Amino acid sequence: LEKISHHGSRASGIVKGMLDHSRTSSGEKSPTDINALCDEYLRLSYHGLRAKDKSFNAAFETDFDESLPKINVIPQDIGRVLLNVINNAFQACQERGSRDKEYDPKVSISTKQLNDKLEIRIKDNGIGMTQETIDKVFQPFFTTKPTGQGTGLGMSISYDIVTKGHG
Repeated sequence: LEKISHHGSRASGIVKGMLDHSRTSSGEKSPTDINALCDEYLRLSYHGLRAKDKSFNAAFETDFDESLPKINVIPQDIGRVLLNVINNAFQACQERGSRDKEYDPKVSISTKQLNDKLEIRIKDNGIGMTQETIDKVFQPFFTTKPTGQGTGLGMSISYDIVTKGHG
């Protein structure tokens, strides 16, 4: 019964993720302070992970381009992208920390105006990714997480939000 319940919950999560993935956003774009959004989701991700694992600690830093104007985005969607990527960064640090006790985990986020584009760069010093993982990271249902810990939809959804929803 436990196995049935576990796999039923997992299937439910996958179906929910598929529905989220296929939805068209009804959100409206509005002028948004990207620096504040990045800072908010960085802290939300860190404290969310700490709530699950009290032993986890990591340094995090920001380097925001203070001259950025407000950008027209769907804040909830960009927040979702930020949360997906930042969660992955902290989880990579957490995984490396479980293997290397001398390791100092660190995640950083920066913003920069590049002509008519905005760059948000999220970096970590976690376990890293193989070329095979990099090649597949945006494919739906691809995950590096153990069974039951991820549906493999976070980066695929993030890719769609950034490319299709925000150009």
